[in-house]
Amino acid sequence: MAKIAYILLCHKDPEAIVQQAQRLTAAGDVLAIHFDARADAEQYRSIRAALADNPNVTFVRRRVKCGWGEWSLVQATLNALEAAVEAFPRATHFYMLSGDCMAIKTAEYAHRFLDARDVDYIESFDFFDSNWIKTGMKDDRLIYRHYFNERTQKALFYRAYRLQKRLGLTRPIPADLQMQIGSQWWCLRRRTVEWILDMTRKRRDIMRFFRTTWIPDETFFQTLVRHLVPDDEIETRTLTFLMFSDYGMPVTFYNDHYDLLLSQDFLFARKISPEAHELKARLGALYAATDVAFELSNEGQNLYRFLAGRGRIGRRFGTRFWEAESTLGRERELMIVICKKWHVAKRLLARIRQVTNLPAIEYLFNEESTPLPDLGGIQGTLEKRTRHRRALMRMLFEYYETDRLIICLDPANLDLLQDFESDRSVTRLLEIECQFSDDFLIGHARRVGLAGERTSAATLERLLPTIRNDIAHETDRVRDAGFSHHHRIRETASAAANAEHIAAFLTVPPDTALELAKTEHLFAD
Repeated sequence: MAKIAYILLCHKDPEAIVQQAQRLTAAGDVLAIHFDARADAEQYRSIRAALADNPNVTFVRRRVKCGWGEWSLVQATLNALEAAVEAFPRATHFYMLSGDCMAIKTAEYAHRFLDARDVDYIESFDFFDSNWIKTGMKDDRLIYRHYFNERTQKALFYRAYRLQKRLGLTRPIPADLQMQIGSQWWCLRRRTVEWILDMTRKRRDIMRFFRTTWIPDETFFQTLVRHLVPDDEIETRTLTFLMFSDYGMPVTFYNDHYDLLLSQDFLFARKISPEAHELKARLGALYAATDVAFELSNEGQNLYRFLAGRGRIGRRFGTRFWEAESTLGRERELMIVICKKWHVAKRLLARIRQVTNLPAIEYLFNEESTPLPDLGGIQGTLEKRTRHRRALMRMLFEYYETDRLIICLDPANLDLLQDFESDRSVTRLLEIECQFSDDFLIGHARRVGLAGERTSAATLERLLPTIRNDIAHETDRVRDAGFSHHHRIRETASAAANAEHIAAFLTVPPDTALELAKTEHLFAD
């Protein structure tokens, strides 16, 4: 069975560190602690005193003064690995942790998980070809030497950097290394760790290179593991659940995140708020528990993006170049059916095609599988369709040899609605107002990745009002936009009342509109 040696890098909160060490070792695992040499010496002495009688805890002999983005973080990790390898000869896996991490599964689950596959778990993406680095310095992290800390010695950092660029003082990357990048939170097998430590002793050129790279904790282990271990023995993922905001800051978890964390397909989570005392107590008790069943839904990332994005609704003021240059044509009519229940809109569109013979296309900007003619590749992906929306619509008008065309849009696509409304062509909207049951909203949450089949009832209960309000907000935005030719049919209205709006939308006779309004099971789920 797996025996985990946790590598704990920390610099504050000695009481929390002691509690974490006691929790992790109580289940039979072991721990090597590196406490930042910059931190308070008295705090370090208190940690050592509290854990002096615990044989499953060891301390790094030589502590390092750590700084973000510096080699010191890698050196501290290597020192902790050496201490763990020596002190715990039966450890099979070495798991990197910080003081802000906590287990979100039991030790029993973690051991079974690691026993199931003989692999190393570490993010290792190609440094140059991947899009792992979103902003800031990329290649220059490697090809220039960085002797100063960008956060604490900003002026010196950039002065040295600009001087090297001006003088062309670049350096080569070690020829036999394929540079990788990824999260610093990994779990490696003993054999892999021993190979890395052996390589650090034999390859001084590699050590010299990484000592002056910028943010080497995102490249050092990731590159060496890929260099030493066959690809089929590397799982390119982290086992620590962490998320980042749009501003590059780690998302912090609080007391009400307990169910969410347990349902994610990870062993640990980072960062837990220092004030989340209830969450810490519950997670602390969890690690030593037995026979706990976990229902994995893994919706955390999508759910965070959804909830965070609700506060960031903006509008762009200028038109894109492809929009400014194109128009659907003054003589053409684009009729748009807007409905959150896609199956209801599709049902109405199918009936409209039968009764009026008008060309009608379903959610072409929402579903990649929507049947479309071959238009030279512009229809190939949702991204292309949206980016070249007017050109696509113009080509569809020409393909069907018509001046009247119907499409469906989700009410979330306000930017598309505004774009088509601003065109020289005539744009008519038909909004279908539906009732939303809890069952429908749960199904919607699962379809868009906000919940999984095993998401707990308590989580869904808290989520449903937010989704319901979000749908109402989308509808309000459409109505507040003040579109001309905006018509609306309602699930609660009579067929005769709905027929008036359908007639105005399609410009068809009243009897034809009434036939469409009486479509069988139109609003059924």
